[in-house]
Amino acid sequence: MINEIKKDTQERMDKSLESLHSAFNKIRTGRAHPSILDAIKVDYYGSELPIGQAANVNVEDSRTLVVIPWEKTMVPVIEKAIMKSDLGLNPSTAGSNIRIPMPALTEETRKGYIKQARAEAENARIAIRNIRRDANTHLKALMKDKEISEDEERRAQEDIQKVTDKHTAEIDKLLANKEEDLMQI
Repeated sequence: MINEIKKDTQERMDKSLESLHSAFNKIRTGRAHPSILDAIKVDYYGSELPIGQAANVNVEDSRTLVVIPWEKTMVPVIEKAIMKSDLGLNPSTAGSNIRIPMPALTEETRKGYIKQARAEAENARIAIRNIRRDANTHLKALMKDKEISEDEERRAQEDIQKVTDKHTAEIDKLLANKEEDLMQI
């Protein structure tokens, strides 16, 4: 029973870290990276698909992405979806290729993105703490029902705290890396 609680806690905390990774990928740095377009959906024959499933997204150079749709009819649809996104990108079409230059970040936009990254990291920390609280509540309920001893409960809580500390440290490391990326010129 205790091992199931620990395993569930570990899995849920890992999912919180994955969520933070995807949130950080959506925050634009000055460099071109295909994952920036992951959140943008295009209408592909009546269904909404991510751009990556309707076209190839490649990095041409450090500041330019190239989107090559699989069908020529998708060029205006993809271009329109990129313009409508809140990423502030202005694509330009040359034949069937869509080039997306990454605008340089101003000091003000960098600070705004850092603030957004810190907020995402704090949300992840809150999620981790909530998962820890849930696990500790389950352990207390087991002890109250006399299914485990006080010593077992205390050891399990210490193990859960170690997992929590490890995940919190990982969040701090990811945030530091993202801030460093954002501050590079």
